[in-house]
Amino acid sequence: MEKDILWLDEIELKNINQVGGKNASLGEMICRLTQKGIQVPMGFATTASAYQRFLRDNQLEEKIYSLLAKLDVTDIQALKKTGQKIRRWITQGHFSNNFKKSVENAYNKLKHDSKTRDFSVAVRSSATAEDLPTASFAGQQETVLNVKGLQALYRALKKVFASLYTNRAIAYRVHHGFEHQKVALSVCIQYMVRSDIGSSGVAFSIDTESGFNNAILVTASYGLGETIVKGSVNPDEYYLFKPAIRSKKHSILQRKCGEKAIKMIYDNRIQFPRNSTKVVKVSPNERNRFVLTNEELRELGLATLTIEEHYKKPMDIEWAKDGKTNEIYIVQARPETVKSHLKAHQIEQYKLKKKGKVIVEGVSVGQKIGKGKATILKSASEINKLKQGEVLVTDMTDPDWEPIMKKSSAIVTNRGGRTCHAAIVARELGIPAIVGCRDATKRIKNKQPITVSCAEGHKGFVYDGLLDFSVEKNNCDKMPKIPTKIMMNVANPYQAFEQSFLPNAGVGLARLEFIITNIGIHPKAVLNYKRLPSGLKNKIRKKMIGYQDPKQFYVDKLREGISMIAAAFYPKPVIVRTSDFKSNEYANLLGGKLYEPTEENPMLGFRGASRYVDERFEDCFELECLALKQVRDEMGLTNVEVMIPFTRTVDEAKAVLKVLANNGLKRGKNKLKIIMMCEIPSNAVLAEEFLEHFDGFSIGSNDLTQLTLGLDRDSNIIQHLFDERNEAVKFFLSKAIKACNKLKKYIGICGQGPSDYPDLAQWLVNEKIGSMSLNPDSVITTWLAISKDKK
Repeated sequence: MEKDILWLDEIELKNINQVGGKNASLGEMICRLTQKGIQVPMGFATTASAYQRFLRDNQLEEKIYSLLAKLDVTDIQALKKTGQKIRRWITQGHFSNNFKKSVENAYNKLKHDSKTRDFSVAVRSSATAEDLPTASFAGQQETVLNVKGLQALYRALKKVFASLYTNRAIAYRVHHGFEHQKVALSVCIQYMVRSDIGSSGVAFSIDTESGFNNAILVTASYGLGETIVKGSVNPDEYYLFKPAIRSKKHSILQRKCGEKAIKMIYDNRIQFPRNSTKVVKVSPNERNRFVLTNEELRELGLATLTIEEHYKKPMDIEWAKDGKTNEIYIVQARPETVKSHLKAHQIEQYKLKKKGKVIVEGVSVGQKIGKGKATILKSASEINKLKQGEVLVTDMTDPDWEPIMKKSSAIVTNRGGRTCHAAIVARELGIPAIVGCRDATKRIKNKQPITVSCAEGHKGFVYDGLLDFSVEKNNCDKMPKIPTKIMMNVANPYQAFEQSFLPNAGVGLARLEFIITNIGIHPKAVLNYKRLPSGLKNKIRKKMIGYQDPKQFYVDKLREGISMIAAAFYPKPVIVRTSDFKSNEYANLLGGKLYEPTEENPMLGFRGASRYVDERFEDCFELECLALKQVRDEMGLTNVEVMIPFTRTVDEAKAVLKVLANNGLKRGKNKLKIIMMCEIPSNAVLAEEFLEHFDGFSIGSNDLTQLTLGLDRDSNIIQHLFDERNEAVKFFLSKAIKACNKLKKYIGICGQGPSDYPDLAQWLVNEKIGSMSLNPDSVITTWLAISKDKK
């Protein structure tokens, strides 16, 4: 007869039929990865055969399966009654004496080996069909935490056994084609990591939204991990860069401080079957701090990478930090089941045709758009109110909602993060979801027509009304060869991972303006923070949650924006243009009106290179330089090249290069290339003189057209005259291209012209332009248009 229990260090992946996916993975890590620094709490697992014997001993097998055979899972009330009846049968069952003796001996040994007075265990489910590469079964069965004593353990075991027949688990198996009879349950009894006084979270070794494989997503919150998994807390989010982890460089691409309003901790006054945990509020001080330090993120990143490399596939990992020892443990590792199975060349782009009034915003899940009437539900007991194609709006979705989630066109929740259970299931079902909106159930009215857009980066927006949108599907597996390089203009760092899957030769223009706008603070206000009026200080303080030093906050956010784009396209070149705000645009930032001049024509005034060498702005430009230097030197993203905009004279060019060098960005050092925007007629007229000091030109056709034809490109009155194909503009374009080719220097164009006019794109190819940097939505169409013209 097969054993009732197995210790985790006796288990490997080959034992999956005996102990299920979760427990097989825990044992595999203890056996194979402990020597590589991965810490997994010790424990033991009941076997699938022990579960099956329990059903036989209590004459439950035939009763359960005959009842399920008659069930229609789309009948919510019938599903509810059937699940309740089966769970009651199991919890009223009895364990055999042999089983109880095996569990008692193992529990006592685990308690003795732990050498702790305050000993408790976590009781976790592991179904034999769980955590397969094609289905996650995430959250389907129960986990019971802080279990103390044998009697409480036996009751917890029955509860976990019974959870194989929760409404959500029954429906999930039917929807995914798993036979109930072929799924058994193993239970892990594992030493309890004291994350109740520490922290916990989830790490994905792939970006969950785009499938980008060079990043690790980590979520973190205080207390036990159930709050993150169930979506009841908005956690911190961190992105880490895998190549930087491998080369022991600074690897944090982005940090986002979550709300973290609550945490789950022990409640030792209460014993099972009542909950021995409780949810409490988090203090304002803790909420406004990042949960993890840079060193802890490095450790978690290395652990995630080690686990992924061992399993040879993207992984979904749960971790816990012991608040007593400060040690980080891995408590679960399973295959990621959605993005890792999509083929990169199959690209689906959703785009709103127009935008409306934003009702609420939150964290986007996926990149799709959905619309329909909003149905606001308070609990899973109301799920029969949701009609096919409506938008589900609720406080938080958990596995109990799953039977009807696929009926919705989109999901919106007040609470939850990118790795909560609801987000995972929404991805599996291919439904757009926005989580962590805080007050969606108050702002959205029941039956209000809304549009849910997850197609605008990491932030999702709920718009009033049913807005039109387009869906473009492209197969980018085999693009035709063309005689120039196609690069991309990238503004939004949060869309860079997804955009990197388009065919490209890198980024020809990454604008710092979008990143600065997202920060929302004038750099001078950051530098003069202590001297600002109190009202302005308060507004800035609200933006810099997680930070004490405004300058550090500003530089970090610049670095994060740059590094997200650079990492997305690594090792292809990413040309980052330093800030090119005009004075009126800078004035719109917090504190901007205190420092910006009022100009009659800002388009021709204090902008570009002139700012960098002016004492009124030079210290602000130093912040940009510091961020760029950190990205290249500390993170190893040497694919970043620097581009200087709006350089009027050769002397001004020399002065800017001197400022760059003084700030650690010397041309040629650490392979740094510095490009100049060619967007003023003087740049083309004196092309060879300018090129003595730069590694090439990137033509800005918008400004070049404006200044060549002597018109204001923002004026509607003369807009009909604005055309990059004008012969005078082409004269300067041709001159710049010839000069760069003669000197064997980089020559590209990053203006709007080639995106708007295929004939201009073809003319540029004939002129032997080296690259064209296009808006992402025109990359494929322009590429194909050029290839047709060359046939």
